[in-house]
Amino acid sequence: MLRYFIVWLSMCVVFECMAQQVETVTLRETKVISYRDAKPLLSLPSSVSVVDAQQLSLQNVGSLVPAMNAVPGVKMDERSPGSYRLSIRGSLLRSPFGVRNVKIYLDEFPLTDAGGNTYLNLIDPNVIRQLEIVKGPEASLYGASTGGAVLMNTVAPNGDSTLSSVRIVGGSFGLFHQNALVQKKWKRFFVNVSQAWQRSDGYRENSSMKRLYTHAMLQWNYAERSHLKLFAFYSDLDYRTPGGLTLAQYRDDPSQARRPTSFLPGAVEQRAGVTNKTWFGGLTNTTRLGGNVKFVATLFASQTHFENPFVTNFETRDEQTVGLRSFVDIGLVESKIATLNWIVGIEAALTETDIANYGNRLGAKDTLQSADDVNAFQRFAFTQVNVALGARWTMEAALSANCFGYEYKHNAPVEEPTYNAVLFETQFMPRVAISYKMTPDAAWRVSTSRGFSPPTVAEIRPSDNAIYSGLQPEWGWNYETGLRMRAMRERLWLDATVFYFKLENAIVRRVNESEAEYFVNAGGTDQFGFELESSTWLLRDKANGWVRSIQMNNAFSFHRFTFTDYVVDSTSFSNNRLTGVPRMNLVSGLDIRFNQNIFLFVQHRHQGKLPLNDANTAFAGAFDLVQLKTGWWKQLGAMRLELFAGVDNLFDATYSLGNDLNAAGQRYYNPAPPRNYYGGIALQF
Repeated sequence: MLRYFIVWLSMCVVFECMAQQVETVTLRETKVISYRDAKPLLSLPSSVSVVDAQQLSLQNVGSLVPAMNAVPGVKMDERSPGSYRLSIRGSLLRSPFGVRNVKIYLDEFPLTDAGGNTYLNLIDPNVIRQLEIVKGPEASLYGASTGGAVLMNTVAPNGDSTLSSVRIVGGSFGLFHQNALVQKKWKRFFVNVSQAWQRSDGYRENSSMKRLYTHAMLQWNYAERSHLKLFAFYSDLDYRTPGGLTLAQYRDDPSQARRPTSFLPGAVEQRAGVTNKTWFGGLTNTTRLGGNVKFVATLFASQTHFENPFVTNFETRDEQTVGLRSFVDIGLVESKIATLNWIVGIEAALTETDIANYGNRLGAKDTLQSADDVNAFQRFAFTQVNVALGARWTMEAALSANCFGYEYKHNAPVEEPTYNAVLFETQFMPRVAISYKMTPDAAWRVSTSRGFSPPTVAEIRPSDNAIYSGLQPEWGWNYETGLRMRAMRERLWLDATVFYFKLENAIVRRVNESEAEYFVNAGGTDQFGFELESSTWLLRDKANGWVRSIQMNNAFSFHRFTFTDYVVDSTSFSNNRLTGVPRMNLVSGLDIRFNQNIFLFVQHRHQGKLPLNDANTAFAGAFDLVQLKTGWWKQLGAMRLELFAGVDNLFDATYSLGNDLNAAGQRYYNPAPPRNYYGGIALQF
């Protein structure tokens, strides 16, 4: 680990010396939107990272994984095309598949349901124009979680108000991706409509993917200080899941799917996979009452039909979610000496889930094994006071009161007449944060906060078909400090953070002898981390010469996460490394702009080895990935033409992206594709 960090620091020193020889340039000041008015990132007392439209455009348009993994503290996996997992400053023990313990919002609407699950893979990555990632349990404005929050916007801040575009991409393993966008602004109306189709045969057996996605957003400015926004999307997703391999199978033929045994058929025979058809709609009204009061009210609803033929069974789920979010942002004081504003609001959601498990006969439903109704609700009230004293001090004090509960009823094999209710005690999540601007270009921050995360529906009622009503929420306290600064005549941006998170009642995944999963509370964890990200303009907007601009971005994470007080039967896992968490992750990217409108982007990622089981007896090896993208664009009147091509895994590394943790039969590995290529064309009007 140390040698990579030394190389990174050496590169920064070399580039700083190089930068002294070029003209002065200015970094654009990043603003964080969240649910408040835009705030400069430099003096914000929170741990927030922003991935803008420019950074997203440099990645392969078919996946969010490379862009998300370039953010320190974030780990995103794609076990096979369309199968996402995501964690922020934590492990993936709670997420054998899917996204849990991270709250996600799409254009101000909660995408996470009341049961704690988020179908992030429903969204076409190419429609996302900006990501804001709030790390750790600082996300008290967004309810219960210990992981944090991700805010996704489909309209870029300060982007073109009127445009239309078409993009077509083709590549290795049958990749085809097509996206069309129409965006138009009138005096009182703004419309954004997008459609996308993506397919892939995948690298491994039984790993194909198809997704049809479309959304529409309409904003009506019906008064000078008020607007109404309607947002809706439909996604039809189908992908196959090849399953995990043992180490011997992984080394012998990483492209194979899970093989049959004397007890169970394989992934190919059972047509293992996922089908998800989801409608989502929301309506939000924003009104400014006078100059200092903003009132926002949001309603949203969704409906999902989910099917998952697996090796051991065939699960179906029908889910309906309704919810609301509303808050008032009041400016109490605004002067040169001080500003003070107060936010108070509520969010509530209800998700009704009908779950049924059948036998799986070669990909078709067989005899009904179990059926349950699980209805989950979450509601929380939140308040936050923001104070700025002069030009140096920024302070935030926040508190949310979180209430979570669920009720369940067995319908098969024996039907119960009434529901059984479980209501957790109301949990309070306080947060205090301070930022001090030591100079106009450097700000130090410190914060402490409490996190709370109840079990999700998928953990209460896992694949072994039992109801685990005794599963308790996990919670903990987070302490951190950090420094943000601009330097080198505003050509360098640095953001460094040190944190310690003490988690209690950690929820972890276990697998029984029948290979069905279940979850338990496993003592706690000690999570110490250091994160550092930087952006350096070595050259920018040079008028002459072959090279016009060079920008380098780096992200470094060191996470020392260990179990505490974790005993299973007579075996103690205390002091073991936290399963699925690498100690180190380093990502470096170089964006070079040449004359004649040519660009080249190169990104390198190093991930350290990580434990594959709680006993720390098996580890996934470290790996290095290099991706490259180049392109050319030309303005032809009102039309912009762009041609681009890229390669992922340039040096053909063999690695597993999305390991199955604590897997039965030691089938931990989900091999990622070898070297692969893509190319495309984009037209924008």
